[in-house]
Amino acid sequence: MRLQKYLASCGLGSRRACESLISEGVVAVNGQVVTEQGTTVDPETDAVLVRGKPVSPEGFCYILLNKPTGYLCTGSDPHGRDTFHALLPNDLPRVFSVGRLDRDSEGLLIVTNDGDWANRLQHPRHQVHKTYQVWTDRPISHSKITQLIEAGVRVDDGQLRAEAIRLIRPAGRGGQYEIVLSEGRNRHIRRMLEAVGVRVTRLRRTKIGPLGLGKLPLGQWRYLKPSEVTTLARGNTFSR
Repeated sequence: MRLQKYLASCGLGSRRACESLISEGVVAVNGQVVTEQGTTVDPETDAVLVRGKPVSPEGFCYILLNKPTGYLCTGSDPHGRDTFHALLPNDLPRVFSVGRLDRDSEGLLIVTNDGDWANRLQHPRHQVHKTYQVWTDRPISHSKITQLIEAGVRVDDGQLRAEAIRLIRPAGRGGQYEIVLSEGRNRHIRRMLEAVGVRVTRLRRTKIGPLGLGKLPLGQWRYLKPSEVTTLARGNTFSR
């Protein structure tokens, strides 16, 4: 088995993340540091260590978490701020979030230790759409909605656009909208709307592909059903 695939099966992240661990020189096989990608290991006989600690494959788990604001989607924080791990039981295997919600955002977060599955779920070719409820400080004009869907906006690291934007209801001086993305870049919606002069006051992710929060309370979690795991990995279709 390729080393990066073995590391992913040990719950250390996607294959790409595991390739980074190999490049960093923190992975050793049978006492020898390995930095060459594509190295193979025998799970039955080889001893694999990461940062001096032995690793071994874990049983896969797939979790849906309704993340509140105030929690980071990272393994740990050097400043001691809360991460999503604080919302989960201590006896779970090592897990990571599939994609992220920033600290000020809430809603649906998928957590797993299956690196291959997570990588398929996030790959652009699978077109797994993400749906958000977004509250703004002012209405988004029809012309701006058309621009954000058809052309998007240019920012420092590329183009940001939406698959669909729909007004749910007016909210104060602004509005509550449903926004669908086909990819989720760093602070995608906040930066996209800021580029057209609209500030996000609240953001909640409600769906990833066909998977929704249902009645799951804020701050609570549940295991995904096997059928949900399979469906998510297949990708998603969406029509405006």
